[in-house]
Amino acid sequence: MRRLGIHSFVWTGGQTQEGLEMALRKSAEHGYRTIEFAYLRPERFNLDKLAALAKSLDVEIGVTMGLPVDKDVSSEDAATVKAGEAMLADALRAVRDIGGNKLGGILYSAHTKYNRQPTRKGWDNSVATLGRSADFARECGVDLVLEVVNRFETNLLNTTAQGLKFIQETGSDHLRLHLDTFHMNIEEANPAAAIRLAGDKLGYFHIGESNRGYLGDGVINFDLIFDALLDIDYQRDIVFESFSTAVVDEGLSLACAIWRDTWTENDPLAAHAKAYIELKQAEAKRRRATNARP
Repeated sequence: MRRLGIHSFVWTGGQTQEGLEMALRKSAEHGYRTIEFAYLRPERFNLDKLAALAKSLDVEIGVTMGLPVDKDVSSEDAATVKAGEAMLADALRAVRDIGGNKLGGILYSAHTKYNRQPTRKGWDNSVATLGRSADFARECGVDLVLEVVNRFETNLLNTTAQGLKFIQETGSDHLRLHLDTFHMNIEEANPAAAIRLAGDKLGYFHIGESNRGYLGDGVINFDLIFDALLDIDYQRDIVFESFSTAVVDEGLSLACAIWRDTWTENDPLAAHAKAYIELKQAEAKRRRATNARP
């Protein structure tokens, strides 16, 4: 069943147990039924307590992450690839232990601006690693979804077509794509067509504006996006993502190039995003109903 969610970075930098618990409560308060956490380190957080709170609030948990350079599974160095695969396994265990339902993000390479082209050996290393990780994800009862992001955050998967090719080469039926309107707006010639191309391989969807701020305050045509989601009968989670240095830490701000803040108050941002998404969903359904009339 599709749930509307929000990234925890709207509420907290994610550095403390108290911050994550607050993010869960604020998400539920605003009517969101799923939350996205960044990589959860079991040694830092009480996962059992977070799981119990989420269950009491009827909020599902998904987790996303990006690999660091020294654990890049698209590397040609065997030790680096092995370290990355171990990190993915640890992350899957954490998602399982918190009662989460998915691990997404940049799982197939480092989250960085590369200064080189990808190599065939690196691609093959990543494909093999994610194929094995998908098997472990299935054992954990966790969906594994690969986020297709822009050229400044990976050199491997920038388009839906590349993502589908990657999944096909793994031979796994437990891998799906994680698409994001912010990244698609940069890389896809036609984001709506890319959604239709993904079809039933679309496993997770991020809604974000071109400036990572308020929805409708940028250049993305969300009417076309929601029409396409209807066309493929998308029934999985839709999660709002937005970043501001008012909340997230310096490391993420640097990784995602958050050089200016498009918002500083998160409550109105979260309320607006939920209302905007629900409006666009309703408008898409009305357009379909009108077009279906003889």
